[in-house]
Amino acid sequence: MPELSLDNIERISRDVRRQEITFSHLFEELTDHICCDVENEMLNGLTFLEAYRRVKQKMNPRRLKEIQEETLYAVDNKYRNMKNTMKITGITGTVLLGFAALFKIQHLPGAGVMMTLGAAILAFVFLPSALGVLWKETHNKNWLFLLITAFFTGMFFILGILFKVQHWSGAGTFLVLATATGILCFIPALVINRFRDQEEKSKRPIYIFGAIGLILYFAGLFTKIQHWPGAVTLMVSGLIFLCIVAFPWYTWFSWKEERHVNSKFLFMVIGALALMIPGAMLNLNLQYIYEDGFYQHQEQQQAMYNYLHRDNSSLMNRYRDSLNYKKMEELNSKTTDILDLISNIQLKMVQESEGKPGNPAVSADKIVQTENGKEIQYRLLTKPFHPSPVRDFLMPGCRSRQELEDALSEYTNYISGFLKDSEIQVCINILDPKVYLPENVEEVPPVSLISGLHSLELLKNGLLTVESKMLKIVTVR
Repeated sequence: MPELSLDNIERISRDVRRQEITFSHLFEELTDHICCDVENEMLNGLTFLEAYRRVKQKMNPRRLKEIQEETLYAVDNKYRNMKNTMKITGITGTVLLGFAALFKIQHLPGAGVMMTLGAAILAFVFLPSALGVLWKETHNKNWLFLLITAFFTGMFFILGILFKVQHWSGAGTFLVLATATGILCFIPALVINRFRDQEEKSKRPIYIFGAIGLILYFAGLFTKIQHWPGAVTLMVSGLIFLCIVAFPWYTWFSWKEERHVNSKFLFMVIGALALMIPGAMLNLNLQYIYEDGFYQHQEQQQAMYNYLHRDNSSLMNRYRDSLNYKKMEELNSKTTDILDLISNIQLKMVQESEGKPGNPAVSADKIVQTENGKEIQYRLLTKPFHPSPVRDFLMPGCRSRQELEDALSEYTNYISGFLKDSEIQVCINILDPKVYLPENVEEVPPVSLISGLHSLELLKNGLLTVESKMLKIVTVR
């Protein structure tokens, strides 16, 4: 009967050890079993390499790991409990999040409770138990840092999404931690672990391109969630590295190895495309729907502004020969001054978002001059969710915010002389900037440009509404 050399046995032992078999007795038994199978194949006149290749083809690549998992499950109560906990909580948390998403879309009660409970189960029960199971199965110190960073990245991401959907404070902090941990720790640790595999040296450039793609994509996803500029560029760059460079390159390498060209590999490729393409299209469609809602609101406010402006101008023209026209003209002049002040603030906000830090700029097509004043073309803005303009021009303590408050206060005092006591408070409430703009800097999360502009449009229409009421009062006195 053919016998294996020490080098042959060492090679088989090295391959078994690469499968992360941590049970010493199991490791010896599996190595001995494979050696016996190879020797039996060699009885048919095959060389060691041919016999060993045939034995590996007969054996599922994951079968050794499955044998160890089954052994651990049978003899280790702690491992069995952790694995059962991982399975139960993984299914429970996922189901709760699925129903929470359905209830959220349908605006049914209970969505918040299910989402919070599902996220808590996944973050604080499933992930720790999964970490324990993986460590129990590998006991590989080279994988320890990778497992820990994967745990913290997943936990921070789940909590960040939960806090973001629930509109709780701290969502940005969790998402920053998830992105930083994933980009700075998890992805580099994953690449380093792949580099340790001496038999896959030829695939190292693929891992580098894949890591770059993941880093860019996750950074873009984070900036997209935070409504920061540059999200599209980062996500598209990441997808180019992943889908056009890394994945086709990896597929070509795997295609050359016959053991990879099986039904699982084909289903993996088809499944990835089936998930990626519809998912990207759905995400793009949802993004357009999301942005379109903002644009519709802005356009509706602009239409209301144009209607009120024309109505007030028409009212003044009808009373041009009246004795009270001078008072009406004075009122209109004060109203126009505040409208111009608000329009200038809007212009500066758009200039800051469209330009670069320290170099505000805006294209001529984004703000056009109409018969009723300057009008912003909201659908042409390239950074509608930029948070800096609101922070620099509308937050309490800003120079422009103070000028606006002073102008509205002076305007309120002016019109108070024409109103009855019961009417004054109504106008004061309509012209109070605190009704439209952030009041407390510390408690308010970052506000996007589009939301700040919408608030100013509401204020302009409120001002024209008050002017309309005042013009009618002046005409009868």
